[in-house]
Amino acid sequence: MFRDVARIKQKLSQESCIELLRSEKRGVLSLCGDDGYPYGLPINHYYCQEDGCLYFHSGKTGHKIDALKSCDKASFCVYDSGSKMDDDWALSFRSVIVFGRIEIVDDHEKALTMCDRLSRKFTDDDDYIENEIKSFGGGVLVFALRPEHITGKTVKES
Repeated sequence: MFRDVARIKQKLSQESCIELLRSEKRGVLSLCGDDGYPYGLPINHYYCQEDGCLYFHSGKTGHKIDALKSCDKASFCVYDSGSKMDDDWALSFRSVIVFGRIEIVDDHEKALTMCDRLSRKFTDDDDYIENEIKSFGGGVLVFALRPEHITGKTVKES
C-alpha cells in the first residue's frame, strides 16, 4: 500500500527516522482540506517513544480541526537543516515522512502531559511551562498521529 523510497541507497534506517522525529522541532502536517484540496501547515510536534505516536497541540476550532475531523488520514514531514562540504553549493539533508491516522486525545491529563513534553523541546523553564499550561491548558486540543508507515532518506541537492 505504501511506497518505498525510489533510490534505495538514500533510504534512512527506521532508527534514523525516529531520531530525526525526536530531534527536530517542527514539520509540515498535511491533511485533506476543503473541497479535496491538500492542506499543509507548519506545526510543532512531540514524538513519544512509549507509544510511537506524534503529538500536536492546537486550538479547538479552525481549518486544521475541520480537516482532521472530516478525514483522519494525514502525513507529516520533517527535515533537518542539512550540511554542505566546503566549496560545494549543494546541500545534503535528511527527511522523514510519516503516514498515519489522526486521533484526538480525549484524556485531558494525557493531553496536558503531551503539552508539557512538547514544551520541553523548546525550553527547560519549568515556571514558564507550568504557567502556559495553567493559563491555556483548558482550551487546548491535543491530537496524535498514529504512524502506519515511516520512511526517510538523505538527499544531496545537485
